[in-house]
Amino acid sequence: MLGVSTYCLMDTPLPEALERLSAISSLIEVVDEGLHFVQDAALFENYSADFVIHAPYHGMNIASLFEPIRKATVRVMTDCLSVAAEIGAPVVMHPGYHAWEQEREQADRQFKKSLQELWDAAHELSVTFWFENMGDMQFFNLRTPGDLDLIEGCGLALDIGHAHINHCLNGFLQAGFSHMHIHDNNGIKDTHNPVGEGNIDFIPVMAALQRSHARAVIEVKSFDGVKKSIRALERM
Repeated sequence: MLGVSTYCLMDTPLPEALERLSAISSLIEVVDEGLHFVQDAALFENYSADFVIHAPYHGMNIASLFEPIRKATVRVMTDCLSVAAEIGAPVVMHPGYHAWEQEREQADRQFKKSLQELWDAAHELSVTFWFENMGDMQFFNLRTPGDLDLIEGCGLALDIGHAHINHCLNGFLQAGFSHMHIHDNNGIKDTHNPVGEGNIDFIPVMAALQRSHARAVIEVKSFDGVKKSIRALERM
């Protein structure tokens, strides 16, 4: 199933964004930040679409060496899981980062601690969560397929644009994934362009998506870009 992220309408209040997106897709991923911060799960009862919740990520770090920050981040993620459980939606999370290479091992231990706490919360709430691979940002976790061991069997939300700028898209496609973010770029910057306005080869991407039976959402910067991407993918 091909869906759409509310990322394309971040300047629009969430109820209006859901109205516009539900008219063109039956799968919507809600970026749980800014005007789209989910405060009341009851809003989603008005729609027949399926939903995915993208957990808050600005200011969040589940791998933080500062324990109060790590704990606060886990609390925010757990609150997101709780709302998602009410909606009946899986959750996409970012995997955290460390500030210095010398802190990598300690940050990995902090990540593992957070992961266990999130697993416990998700099990209690009967909700699924996946980790998204990160772009070309130094010291962020989960940038290449070689980092997949860190998430210990959690599902991968494969962001193909992030994988492309890290020059490892084919490796991620072969590794398997549970969910996908679709956008285009030139292999240098994470521009979230519409499909066709970059140099990603979408033929193997869509073939891998079909084989995986995973769901995917278009995650571009504008509503017009969403429509352009849908048209481009339909031609493949």
